[in-house]
Amino acid sequence: MKAAVVWKAGEPITLENVTIEKPKSREVLVRTAYAGICHSDLHFADGTYPHPVPYVPGHEAAGIVEAVGEDVIYVKPGDHVVGCLSVFCGTCPQCVTGHPNLCESDTVKLAPGVARRMSLNGEVVYQSSNISAFAEQMLVHENAIVKIDRDLPLDRAALVSCGVLTGVGAVIHSAKIEPGSTVAVIGCGGVGLSVISGAVIAGAGRIIAIDRLDSKLALATELGATDVINATDKDPVGDVVEMTKGGVNYAFEALGLKQTADQAFRMLRMGGTATLIGMFKPGQKLEFEGSMFIKDRKIQGSSMGSNQFRVDIPNLMNYYRQGRLKLDHLISDKIELDQINQGFANLRSGVAVRQLFDFHAEVSA
Repeated sequence: MKAAVVWKAGEPITLENVTIEKPKSREVLVRTAYAGICHSDLHFADGTYPHPVPYVPGHEAAGIVEAVGEDVIYVKPGDHVVGCLSVFCGTCPQCVTGHPNLCESDTVKLAPGVARRMSLNGEVVYQSSNISAFAEQMLVHENAIVKIDRDLPLDRAALVSCGVLTGVGAVIHSAKIEPGSTVAVIGCGGVGLSVISGAVIAGAGRIIAIDRLDSKLALATELGATDVINATDKDPVGDVVEMTKGGVNYAFEALGLKQTADQAFRMLRMGGTATLIGMFKPGQKLEFEGSMFIKDRKIQGSSMGSNQFRVDIPNLMNYYRQGRLKLDHLISDKIELDQINQGFANLRSGVAVRQLFDFHAEVSA
């Protein structure tokens, strides 16, 4: 199969003819239809987060089941599925207490460098995030996928696999915002825009979008933001506090930067909660003014939107079908896999929201 391979962090990615294994017990072979380029893919490819090399990147995808291994009962060939890096075992303490996104299994949720599902010239090519979506096929554990209805478009379904799930989930599951709440979102990329969509679904009374690109702020407005702030030349905290007469109930940071994490906390009103979604550099320390905690202000993280993806992804696709979740606006472009290096360059520029690799597999369903 054709697959993108990272040979060394920071160097150009190449396309190779990689051999993929046949599915073993509880494994599923999926023909990739669409795969989105997520900012976390860039963090690994650039070396911000170390990963064993060579490896096939990508984790946000949808496709069609081609074959299943022994003991697979959840899907069959021909099923349309969405992949999710929150693969779960279903039996560990996290899973059985309602936190499958934090699954502790090391037999199902394999650490980087453990999977032996792909090879090139007899040498192992490592799997990324238990998915490796930047390839014509994906070999995954059956608990890394969720079935969706066949009438749903696979390109939109791919978006829900990570970015939308993370953003909407951070609102619904992690922050649990109340109807009528005031919300601020710092960073209007794919995840931040999905936070806005989640806030709309949850009934937020006011949603303030903050970014440095007017194009992304325009998208935020289309998705339901009631106010926008271009933070190119200013700290937005003062504007947010003034606009809301004291600060927001909930702030979401979707960039992974020390400065914006501090801003998210400082724009909270008393009793407010800041949820940090962005991927911070390993070792990055954050500092907050201690006196602000006295009035019940809180800071929390969110891993993949605290999702329960076997329930959440079908729900999100139903919201899309009903017109309650807007996904069309998130697609910046559809590109071929051999354009991967340009796709990553577009992501670095900050202009792209979500680029999708189109594997032209949907027509074969």
